[in-house]
Amino acid sequence: MTFRITHVALFAITSLCFNQAHALGLGDALEIGTKAAKVATLSDDDLKQLTNQACAESDQQSKIAPAGSKYDTRLQKLGKLLGDKIDKQPVNYKVYMTNDVNAWAMANGCIRVYSGLMDLMNDDELLGVIGHEMGHVALGHSKKAMQTAYSLSIARDVVNKSGGEVAKTINSSQLGDLTEKFINAQFSQSQESAADDYSFDQLKARKLNLQGLVTAFQKLAELDGGQSSMMSSHPSSTDRAKHIETRIEKEK
Repeated sequence: MTFRITHVALFAITSLCFNQAHALGLGDALEIGTKAAKVATLSDDDLKQLTNQACAESDQQSKIAPAGSKYDTRLQKLGKLLGDKIDKQPVNYKVYMTNDVNAWAMANGCIRVYSGLMDLMNDDELLGVIGHEMGHVALGHSKKAMQTAYSLSIARDVVNKSGGEVAKTINSSQLGDLTEKFINAQFSQSQESAADDYSFDQLKARKLNLQGLVTAFQKLAELDGGQSSMMSSHPSSTDRAKHIETRIEKEK
């Protein structure tokens, strides 16, 4: 799903550059058009560089729990239970000190867990959630999401440099807000379900408590009636808890 959206975005950006060439100037239009064409052919090295930059920027803008603090110590302990790699990709864990309930992982192994989520959940539940985020990396979802984010950043370039009708319709801050919301809800129903199953399988393989994944979803469901901002794609958190419960029953 994300890959299809990326190509739709590529077509839209290319058309936008053509339509706004008079406002952008030929040089800017060609520059942005070249970047847009590159979206469909991003190499693994390109994506790794983009992801490294995005993770570093996020870290710079966030308050990180210092090494040895209770939050960092707890997360590093849980990380050891899940392993220090996703396939062959080394991972690194950090805690963002914020009341927001969230966690995410990038394709370069950058895993970030918010203190608000850690306050809400016990260790078994956190293991389930982190395993889910690792699933998005292992299954290639995070890589595709970076392609989409890059497409949207190019669209922002068009808006910022254009003095034409596009700039009058939506300004860069509005597009930035749209980009943030899109990235936060980037995964499709099938991707979310696949990441849930990945987490279940990893917990089972490491002989960790499977029930924690169920109660994690139940807690997220209680936050906002079944649609947590952290896992905002369909299916609902309640349905996802039931799916894991069914898998647990089949294992007995």
